[in-house]
Amino acid sequence: METLTDGIKWYASLSGILAAFMVSLDYGRRLTGWGFVIFVTSSMAWFAGAWLTEDWALGTQNTVLFGINLLGVYRYLIRRNG
Repeated sequence: METLTDGIKWYASLSGILAAFMVSLDYGRRLTGWGFVIFVTSSMAWFAGAWLTEDWALGTQNTVLFGINLLGVYRYLIRRNG
């Protein structure tokens, strides 16, 4: 079980780094939106890792971040400009 948990946490960490880099580049709505999509998967992975290790503070944080990241996906990829 520890190997699975480690793999989930490593994915969460690396995908979060990649997403933050993509958003920070400010290369336009589409790339930023896809950065938020990756943030969504990162939040899900962090939540899963938190669940497996019973780290409820980390789980709570990433539940909130999941919602914020969904808002980013909506704003940058779904909502029309205007």
